[in-house]
Amino acid sequence: MHVPQIALPAEPISPDDGWCDAPGDPNYNRAVKLPYPKSTESMWRDDHLYDVVALLGFNDNPVIDGAGSAIFLHCAREDYGPTEGCVALKLPDLLSVLAALKPDAQIEIRS
Repeated sequence: MHVPQIALPAEPISPDDGWCDAPGDPNYNRAVKLPYPKSTESMWRDDHLYDVVALLGFNDNPVIDGAGSAIFLHCAREDYGPTEGCVALKLPDLLSVLAALKPDAQIEIRS
């Protein structure tokens, strides 16, 4: 896959990358390495939804235990099926958005 030219910090994921979603854990709503002893979400997915992921800054500064975790901007399913709280775009649209963002950008999400 072509790596987009973006002005944001970026790094590739690996099969042992996960995200802790276990309230009460000190790493709640943080990246962790798998296997991890508490509940996590794998960032390496066969369905390719996380081939490109942007952190949205939800509940991360400070992290409030139980207030939500793993809220990302990522690739959408072919049918635009629902996410579990994330924002999902088709890959070409996601890459266009990321290419336009600057480090101080803010994304406003409205329902």
